[in-house]
Amino acid sequence: MAGVGEVRVEESLRVKIGEAKNLPANSGSPRNTFCAIRLDLEEIYRTTTVEKSLDPYFGEEFAGEIPKKFRTLSVLLYEVVSKSEKVLGKVSIKKDELYKYHQKEHWFPLAPSDAESDVQGKVHLEIRFDEYLSSEPDFYSSHRMAVRVVECSDLMVVNGACNPYAVVVLSWGKLRHKEVKRTVVRKKTICPQFDDVFCFDLNNKGQNHDRNIYSFDDIYEGELSVSLWHDDSKVSREVLGHMFRGSFLGEVKILLRDLDLSTVHTAWYCLQAREMSNKLQPLEDLGSIRLKISYTADYVFESHYYHDLRELLLASADVKPVSSSAAFLLGEIADTQQEAAQPLVRLFVHYEKILPFIRSLADWEMSHMTDPNTLFRGNTLLSKMLDELMKLVGLPYLHDTLRAFIDNVCDEPKSCEIDSTRIKDGENHDQNLENLKSYVKSALEAITASGLVCPTLLRDVFCVLKEMALKHYPDNPNVRYHAITSFIFLRFFAPAILGPRLFELRSEAQDPVVVRALTLISKAITSLANIVTSKSANFGLKEEYMVPLLDALSTEATRESIKMFLDIISATGAYAKNIEAPITLKEGLMIKRAQGRKRLGLKNFKKRYFCLTNQFISYAKSKLDKPLCVIPVEDVLAVERLQEDSFRMKYMFQVVQKQRALYVQASNCVEEKEWLDILTKVCKSNKNRLKEFHPAAFINSHWLCCKSVDPNAKGCSPVTGGVPVTDIQVDIDPDRELEKIHSLFLAHMDKLDALQACMKSGNDVCGSQVVYAGVSEELRPSIYVEDPQTCFQTVSELQKCVVSLEQEHKQYLRMVQRSTVIGSREAPIGDDSCGFPFGSKSHL
Repeated sequence: MAGVGEVRVEESLRVKIGEAKNLPANSGSPRNTFCAIRLDLEEIYRTTTVEKSLDPYFGEEFAGEIPKKFRTLSVLLYEVVSKSEKVLGKVSIKKDELYKYHQKEHWFPLAPSDAESDVQGKVHLEIRFDEYLSSEPDFYSSHRMAVRVVECSDLMVVNGACNPYAVVVLSWGKLRHKEVKRTVVRKKTICPQFDDVFCFDLNNKGQNHDRNIYSFDDIYEGELSVSLWHDDSKVSREVLGHMFRGSFLGEVKILLRDLDLSTVHTAWYCLQAREMSNKLQPLEDLGSIRLKISYTADYVFESHYYHDLRELLLASADVKPVSSSAAFLLGEIADTQQEAAQPLVRLFVHYEKILPFIRSLADWEMSHMTDPNTLFRGNTLLSKMLDELMKLVGLPYLHDTLRAFIDNVCDEPKSCEIDSTRIKDGENHDQNLENLKSYVKSALEAITASGLVCPTLLRDVFCVLKEMALKHYPDNPNVRYHAITSFIFLRFFAPAILGPRLFELRSEAQDPVVVRALTLISKAITSLANIVTSKSANFGLKEEYMVPLLDALSTEATRESIKMFLDIISATGAYAKNIEAPITLKEGLMIKRAQGRKRLGLKNFKKRYFCLTNQFISYAKSKLDKPLCVIPVEDVLAVERLQEDSFRMKYMFQVVQKQRALYVQASNCVEEKEWLDILTKVCKSNKNRLKEFHPAAFINSHWLCCKSVDPNAKGCSPVTGGVPVTDIQVDIDPDRELEKIHSLFLAHMDKLDALQACMKSGNDVCGSQVVYAGVSEELRPSIYVEDPQTCFQTVSELQKCVVSLEQEHKQYLRMVQRSTVIGSREAPIGDDSCGFPFGSKSHL
């Protein structure tokens, strides 16, 4: 059984903010509004501002990890007035109630927001009752209560500061007699250490004949209140003698009858809002907002607990047919394919099993397709996994490719409207068309030039897709391009251009002119990508106004540049050499220094014809001659400029290999830059790429740059370009992904049970067909069973894995409940989410 310290609790949150409706008008006028998401009092996300609307549509989503504990999730609706922001209303949900709304869209009424309803933090108190000798002549002894305010933690910051102090109030009796005490102010801290003790005398009611009988009924019915305040007024402190208490930070109310007076009571308490704030009712209808909230708390065990489930999932690529595999079945039973694809992709990438599984899925999907034109256009497990994979490993590549272009469109907007029904007065159609042409050309140039820096894993995946397309549709050569454009253009570049905020290319909202321009550019890019899959320029557009633009751009040169881009991103990698001939990227005459010469002279430099492909760089005496030297691309360790002092020659660069460097001189600075750029891109994905190099040559038995006499000495300067986007590693927690997968299987266990029951009822030994005899309609699963025998075996193994792992969860949660001390710092009194882990309800 896992111990408390062996289990990690990883929390994540996804909030989709849809729209608001029925907002009250501001003096009869619409409002400019935006939404903000807060965990307790910390804002973690805000939407763009929607102008002049009482029914604003936001359509934005936040998704991220939760790095610290929280008690309340709030969504606040703000109005922007001039340069100020005013809260119109809010939705607050306690953490332990989030499960009620998990993955469901819901309309929430907006409630008013006041400063004293927003609190956070906790306070540590110690309370004891003592009997002591009284100095009064009529009483031999009396009682008193001692209250010690020990410390506070995580208090609220008010206007950038927190100068806290505590007010302790004891009230009792029918007249609610009160006695008030207060601590000193602790300045500039949200975790003040007070350690102040206050004593309250509690006189007994005994008479002369019963002096030792004490009656404290009034005290027992009394209440102790400890409130925290921020001392934010210098005038109040220094002039008015603390007449104004300052800003309210929260309070704790304790009924004395709930305490054991015979022992010392010590506990942490969560600060609460004032009771009057909680009961505040809206004076008017503030409107409502539509939200979709998903909160998960994953209890991640150590790796060995997931061994059986991990092995079963990773073996999915070897299961025949793949539709009977554990990973495929997860996609079938989950509410959405996307829900299953996210953890599966991360798991398979971490264990380097993604390519075999993608191959199996693509092979299976293509074998069930009759029309290649619809290939990968549906929402299947394969398409969703590739969507997730492109986001997981492709975002740096996307940013490297499109950020400069997107910034140019957004920062210097030009009207691109070519729909005659939408052109504004004063705009010129022909000028708008030219603006749009220029933008589309720039976008296409940026994309097609980026093929060489496409992440290695994506290139290998596209290579697999191309291979499968050629296997299943050998008579249709264009289908290999269709298989790739379905993802790289339709699901990656075009959506990123359309919504740059969703792909983290821009952080702010764009004005309508920019939004319309990006929409038209995205449409054009998608249509141009489709021209490589058909001989005719039939773009399939419903908008006739787009036809002149596409006719002007869909040239043979455009078609060839897109084809070369698709060939490059699908032919470089481990699978490329056995599929087709190398792709020529650049060629031309340059001067090279002869290899292995010791003496320096003109005879050491020769003019040669260089050819660079995606697989090798070579040179020969002329274009038609046999190459004198061929260097595989994977053997190139670095490509850098060479200092002019080395040979007293300009425009020289070096191609560094393991044993030596090839020194080459271009004809001019433009040629040098072009060769350096393309060579660097080709070699950036090499796993053995150097981090340092020698910027000068090794001449006369020493390096001219660092003077080292060792020809194999480590480089003395860092290579240019930093870490390439192809080498960026993704940080994946495989155990957490397995926990997510376990939770998905557990949530849909009824579907697995129904599937197994159906197969049993069809044939006890799982024959070639599933017959649903004797199974009620509501239990019949809508899952395609291709091979009942292998599917039945997989389902049985899944049930064992899920049930076994769930037993571990139950034992762990029981242990947590037994070991949780209510009133401790980790489980303060008043925190409903403590003492019973959130999310564990699904396990019990």
